[in-house]
Amino acid sequence: MLEHVFAALDALTDPIRLLALFGGMLVGMVFGMLPGLGGVAAVSILLPFIYYLDDFSGLAMLLGAVSVVYTSDTITSVLLGAPGSPASAPTAIEGHALAKQGEAARALGVGFLSSMVGGLMGALILLVAIPVAGPIVLMLGTPELFMFAFVGLFFASSMIGKDLAKGIAAACLGLFLGVVGPASAAADFRFTFGQVYLLDGFSLTIVALGLFGVAEAISMLAAGGGISHTPIKVSNWGAGFSDFWKNRWLVLRASIIGVFGGFVPAVGASASTWVAYGHAIRSTRDKSKFGKGEIRGIAASEGANNATVIADLVPTLLFSVPGGPAAAIFLGALFSFGYYPGPRMISQNPDLMFLIVWSVALSSVVGAGICFAIAPTLAKLTRIPFGIIAAPLILIMVVGAYQATSTMGDIFMLFGLGALGWMMKHAEWPRAPALVGFVLASPMEQYFWLSNQIHGWSWLLRPGVLIIASFIAIPALLNIYRWLRNRGKAQVDAAAQVLNLPASEDHKTISLILAGLVSIAFAYAIWEMTGFNASSRLMPSLALYPGLLLALWLLYRAIRDYAPATSSQFKEPLILIVLVVYAIALWAIGFTIPTIGLLLWMLFARASMRLVPGLIYGAVVFGIVWLLFNVLRGDAPVGVLTGLS
Repeated sequence: MLEHVFAALDALTDPIRLLALFGGMLVGMVFGMLPGLGGVAAVSILLPFIYYLDDFSGLAMLLGAVSVVYTSDTITSVLLGAPGSPASAPTAIEGHALAKQGEAARALGVGFLSSMVGGLMGALILLVAIPVAGPIVLMLGTPELFMFAFVGLFFASSMIGKDLAKGIAAACLGLFLGVVGPASAAADFRFTFGQVYLLDGFSLTIVALGLFGVAEAISMLAAGGGISHTPIKVSNWGAGFSDFWKNRWLVLRASIIGVFGGFVPAVGASASTWVAYGHAIRSTRDKSKFGKGEIRGIAASEGANNATVIADLVPTLLFSVPGGPAAAIFLGALFSFGYYPGPRMISQNPDLMFLIVWSVALSSVVGAGICFAIAPTLAKLTRIPFGIIAAPLILIMVVGAYQATSTMGDIFMLFGLGALGWMMKHAEWPRAPALVGFVLASPMEQYFWLSNQIHGWSWLLRPGVLIIASFIAIPALLNIYRWLRNRGKAQVDAAAQVLNLPASEDHKTISLILAGLVSIAFAYAIWEMTGFNASSRLMPSLALYPGLLLALWLLYRAIRDYAPATSSQFKEPLILIVLVVYAIALWAIGFTIPTIGLLLWMLFARASMRLVPGLIYGAVVFGIVWLLFNVLRGDAPVGVLTGLS
């Protein structure tokens, strides 16, 4: 074994292969920092170039890109509040809150170190687990896989915010979005409203960018100024190292959670990250800081997502079942180089297996080191007026979203979901459960349908299902017991919280509107669902019936607590209207003229830049956006009225 370990290391240290590895890392880091692009786009762009290299160099290039995406996307998530990838949503929640408090460097430091540990843990598990993981994975049947996904969704629903009804309603909304399009078990296209665009369902990239990225950009543009109102000190670096060391065991536990998430195909980094984040919440005595800038949330989520993306390679190499989209592209590259994954691959190609391990480990360490080197400079971006940052950020999100189908539906859906995310934010509906519900809708539906077809409803009594269900039942019973024991104190605390933190009149209005819209959407979907095949109604029913009851309950509460606004300084609806008008202008006129107008508005009206620097900066941003279209081999939107792009 040792001879293969050192032979693989010697093969990787070839200058051409090291150059390929670092080239892949560079691409992965850049695309990880661009919201909406991420690992899949990075690997896709590298794919045509690997065939000019030998097999080890080409695969090392892909692995270099995959290994650092979840390290570099910490930068975007923390500084801008827009998740560089869907799995970075917890980091965006906690890290962005810290950035607003002037502690971006601290959040970045913990994120980079946790990502490095997660990557190394993934590499270690990849090294030792492949020979023994096959029997473990095969022991999990579809009922157990469904319950794993259900537990992950429940954890996400109960983590952010103190209102469980809103959390579960948001999860049901995410599941509803996830079942739009073709049904897994029957020839039905669900909730498409006759639109060709919806026949394939929603894009994960667009859902993540809309709910988080656009919503945060709207808030920051309305607030004006920089992300942080206090200068970022490089001395915060030390606090980041200290925080990481204090939470080192949490990072290791989160990495193990991420590894198990990678073992199970289709669960992926988004779900395992939220499970790890939930573990961080449940293992913390003082939970009041979560959602407001809790460093433990960053440590757990970053440790888990990097470990997951590496562990995704375990089912890929064992069963030719990719654990995620990037792993699917890597699988195609293996086939093209003449490698056929399976249990025998370990004995037939040991050098390749260890090359994969070395590539992942080296990329994780070097990638974190590079991020550390540039983080002090990047942290200073939080003092730049957000209008300056928002200009390229929003346009990059438009480019990233437009890659889904290259139709105007991508743009409309981006800003439509952005409006939904903005409303959820101000109505205090947690957005994380909606994203997790969307991600898990497809695998949950497949597992649920197969479980019923194979076992009937008896699968609910399987020992594995009961054990996994206890992850929800036991904490729930303990919480009920604590509530009963401390009922009087809990009521006093709740009353004090209401007195100290009253909801604004504007937010009460948004809560009323959102609850009403969601109730109408769920009710209409239930009516339309009656025309589906029985198999196609299974998963939507799990989302729509409880979702409608919760939405109606929240609507009743919103009506009960509603107070009409007497005066309002709420600027954010104006920003939202501008972005909606921009989307309509893209459809009617094309990309160039509306984009120039949006840039001028953001740079001069919102960021108050001087004329000459503003024009130069705007021209550079516009040129970079056009370059992205060319690199991604896509065309910019063309106006239906003008025929211009």
